[in-house]
Amino acid sequence: SQPWPGPPHQPEILAPNPPRETWAGKYEFLLSCLGYCVGLGNIWRFPYLCYRNGGGIFLIPYFIMLLVIGLPLFLMELSLGQYRAAGSITVWKYCPLLKGVGVAMLIVSCLVSLYYNVIIAWAFYYLGSSFQSPLPWSCDAPRNADVCQVVAVMVTCWGCVLQNTSGSADWVSASEVFWNEQVLGVTHSSGLGDPGPVQWPLALCLLAAWILIFLCMLKGIRSSGKVVYFTATFPYLVILILIIWGATLDGSLNGVRFYLSSNWRRLQSAQVWSDAASQIFYSLGIGFGGLLSMASYNKFDNNVIRDTLVIAIGNCCTSFLAGFAIFSVLGHMAWRKKVPVGSVADSGPGLAFVAYPEALSLLPGSPFWSILFFLMLFTLGVDTLFGNIEGITTAILDEFPALRDWRRKTALLGALCTAFYLLGLLLVTQGGIFWFTLIDTYSTGFGLIIVTLFMCLGIAFCYGMNQFCQDIVDMICRCPPWCSHVLGYFKVCWVFFTPCLLLFTLIYTFLDMYRVPLRYGTYEYPAWGTSLGVCMGVLTCLQIPVWAAVALCRESGTLRDRFQKATQPLRSWRMATAQDVARHVIDVPFTITLTDSD
Repeated sequence: SQPWPGPPHQPEILAPNPPRETWAGKYEFLLSCLGYCVGLGNIWRFPYLCYRNGGGIFLIPYFIMLLVIGLPLFLMELSLGQYRAAGSITVWKYCPLLKGVGVAMLIVSCLVSLYYNVIIAWAFYYLGSSFQSPLPWSCDAPRNADVCQVVAVMVTCWGCVLQNTSGSADWVSASEVFWNEQVLGVTHSSGLGDPGPVQWPLALCLLAAWILIFLCMLKGIRSSGKVVYFTATFPYLVILILIIWGATLDGSLNGVRFYLSSNWRRLQSAQVWSDAASQIFYSLGIGFGGLLSMASYNKFDNNVIRDTLVIAIGNCCTSFLAGFAIFSVLGHMAWRKKVPVGSVADSGPGLAFVAYPEALSLLPGSPFWSILFFLMLFTLGVDTLFGNIEGITTAILDEFPALRDWRRKTALLGALCTAFYLLGLLLVTQGGIFWFTLIDTYSTGFGLIIVTLFMCLGIAFCYGMNQFCQDIVDMICRCPPWCSHVLGYFKVCWVFFTPCLLLFTLIYTFLDMYRVPLRYGTYEYPAWGTSLGVCMGVLTCLQIPVWAAVALCRESGTLRDRFQKATQPLRSWRMATAQDVARHVIDVPFTITLTDSD
């Protein structure tokens, strides 16, 4: 007799992919988006643009651009992510021809994450240095005793300056020398081709920053959603304290007057309108994929129009209020040094790490104010980076759902943080600031505008504007009357006004690149460096035609037939959205097996 062969073979049952997460509450989403949008640009760029472009008059083009570019694009990105609960690549199943837009968003987010955490490392370094008294960038510090000299016309120690290393008649502040020599070490580098050795204190700060990001995002939005309760609200507390304290300082009104002084003639300049458009564009974080990814974790029936108005308007009001905190203190510094406010005002890292720290060193109890300020910068940077990293991980996890398992997701996050840290070491060398400026300028330049332009045109003319508006109504369910009127306004913007203004901003960006060579201080970038930066933008833009060609090749028939098929949503998109609408609008059980095959 034959031996018993055993029980019949049972087919292996594959475990389903882990489900997507959702926000634990609506406030976590609102705070995460607000923290993502309210970043360093609100503190160090908007006030500078305001006084450079006519003071208070700049608010007119600023809020016009908010209404015509900012709010429509913000709503478009939130709606796109929330309606289909997918990241920046998978969501383009609604129009496979434009999948390259999602890939381009992923590339932009990677480039930004690469250099943005370096700013957090700088803030971390200054935060640690702020626990010293006197502050190491003030003339009271012993290390500055040999180089600080008192100008004859200045009576107090706040007139202390440092003679520059070239021995010329130009003078620089102790704060600038601390920034250039001790923090960056840029005085030992000749330019882009001479990076020099790594600044190891900065490298350790960068490592600590990436470890913090990893730990805060270890459990995805479940952990980062809790952290933002502190990181998104603390900057407002600091800004409020600085405004109140700044109002009591001598000379603060001169700074505020300088900030808000009106020059109506500036409205005739195209530069003013271009600056307003670019500031709205970048401060809201449009086109990076972070907003889209965070909205994808919302419930299907979340009121996305309400969230758009609250977050976008709150972000712009924060920029305006931050100007009072900045210029009241700078006005006091100008009063103490007996110089015009314009001579101490700056933007970018020059404001955050040179001008404002010097102003803080003049205040009684300067270490306390310095700790508050750099802790604020730290939390602002961390919040923005949360959104960028979330956009990257969501895009990857939605394309490869098997990675949603906690162990694999942790490994993916760890690999990303490690890779960004190792690549970021180039930016903390002695010549790292030159590479930082190059990536900062070109990674979010013309390429990002083109990506957003194609996103807007793709939804308006490929997917269909009427269908997109109906999708928003399906999500809101019981749409209040005011929502219907607002949606009609957005529809007009999406079809005409927003693409036209994006095109204007793009043309002006190209003209500005041609007219004004890239510089850092007195250093002018070589042609090969500028070409490398342009390649970053071109790499982003190339994703659109490359993936469009892939989508066309996957279809059959004539070129016209292929184009029509590539602009139609995949079957999985149509069926999955029908399932969501049935569950949340019709409120009946609905189950469908999804497939991408036609």
